[in-house]
Amino acid sequence: MKLFTTKQIAAIDKYTIENESIADIDLMERASLQMTNWIVQQFSTEERLLFFAGPGNNGGDALAMARQLAELDYQCEVYLLDFGKALKGSPAINHKRLEEQGKVKLTKLSSEDDFPPIEDTDVLIDGLFGSGLSRPLEGLPAKVVQKINQLLNIVVAVDIPSGLMGENNAENNLENIIRADYTLTLQFPKISFLFAENESFVGQWEVLPIGLHPDGIAETPSPYALADAEDIATRLPKRAKFDHKGSFGHALLIAGSYGKMGAAVLAAKACLRAGAGLLTAHVPHMGFPIIQTAVPEAMASMDQHDSMFTDFPRLESYAAIGVGPGLGLKKNSCRALCDLFEQAKVPMVIDADALNILAENEAWLEKLPEGSVLTPHPGEFRRLVGETTDSFDAVQQQIAFAKKYNCVVVLKGAHTSVAAPDGTMYWNSTGNPGMGTAGSGDVLTGIILGLLAQGMASFDAALVGVYLHGLAGDIAAKKRSEFALIAGDIIDSLGKAFLKIQSCD
Repeated sequence: MKLFTTKQIAAIDKYTIENESIADIDLMERASLQMTNWIVQQFSTEERLLFFAGPGNNGGDALAMARQLAELDYQCEVYLLDFGKALKGSPAINHKRLEEQGKVKLTKLSSEDDFPPIEDTDVLIDGLFGSGLSRPLEGLPAKVVQKINQLLNIVVAVDIPSGLMGENNAENNLENIIRADYTLTLQFPKISFLFAENESFVGQWEVLPIGLHPDGIAETPSPYALADAEDIATRLPKRAKFDHKGSFGHALLIAGSYGKMGAAVLAAKACLRAGAGLLTAHVPHMGFPIIQTAVPEAMASMDQHDSMFTDFPRLESYAAIGVGPGLGLKKNSCRALCDLFEQAKVPMVIDADALNILAENEAWLEKLPEGSVLTPHPGEFRRLVGETTDSFDAVQQQIAFAKKYNCVVVLKGAHTSVAAPDGTMYWNSTGNPGMGTAGSGDVLTGIILGLLAQGMASFDAALVGVYLHGLAGDIAAKKRSEFALIAGDIIDSLGKAFLKIQSCD
């Protein structure tokens, strides 16, 4: 699913109106009907619906919804912000239709004193301001928002919570943004919905299709997208009847140190489950019996040091290299990592302690092999690029970093983002909070390494790996619960995740 800025979405709306010969009021009716259908599925006619409407198209949607729901015997009341000016365009038409229907109580909100008494069971519909907002709310709108936020009622936002910007909220006044329980976003999620700091405003968001013109969507360029199963299915490598283990690549995993061999085991198992034909795990000497026992399918390469990474085998036979899980930060390991960057000629997956070492040796970033994939969590990312003001700023830094060092950057989170050197940015749509557990990142490293070893392009391997990782976590959570989920459960569910994706192809 392509993602767009709010200005681009407005342009696609306009394109649809011009090329479908559909009036703006009819497109508004189409959008409102989708939201009305959602309301009907969620709430009964016993619950009173209070609509807070603004003077723009967002308010016009709310007015149309109130009329449609009143026809279905819902108790609806509308409170319209009054700025002393008459409504124009489609909002004015919907206001007139509502008056002519005569089933909905209409009240103007001219001051705080006009705010209605609200019962605990009332459902509040936020249609004050939409995605066209360009500055923080203030004055009466801000006071109405604050009053709504003080209540414990369920709040449903029309398209976007009032006061929230579609992309960058660094300069916004967070006290003056609706805190919705549900957001019914039209056709596309807004980019700001994907950022952690906006969860308390957006709540649970639902994408409702409103039939915007497919040509308008296709012809509008955007570097942003949300990964979905159909797209991921097209990127999976195909297997031929006479393929064999040599066809699926030989991966090298450099991981583990004294007390952290579990990271190496998890990454190795995940690499093999992701389809690598062969895997050699290079581990400290003391880790040899552990890896051979825990992952008998993997070959083992022993470091000369008993407890840490200090050397590596010859690299000619490997299709991809993964380094970092459980590695440690000893000086000998740092020197060996630098040598690895200088000698490697194949794509690498760089994670965990390898990233922390890189952060302390910025000049080594120029040594990264072409097609390398970096997989930092937010803390590791800050060590690499410095402090960021918010998630939107982090995304811009992520894209800039990928371009500068010609690598793929996977910034892990609830909606993990994957940035390519050409500026392309995808967010992931799978995963759950249960995956916030020890070893989950090591599993992701192994999955991406296994896909790289099979010859996938670096961006595809990262994107598919992230999606598979999240999907396997979702499958595991249904069986184990989010609370009881551990990293090994993700590995165990990878097979079902592959099957689910392949069923979309």
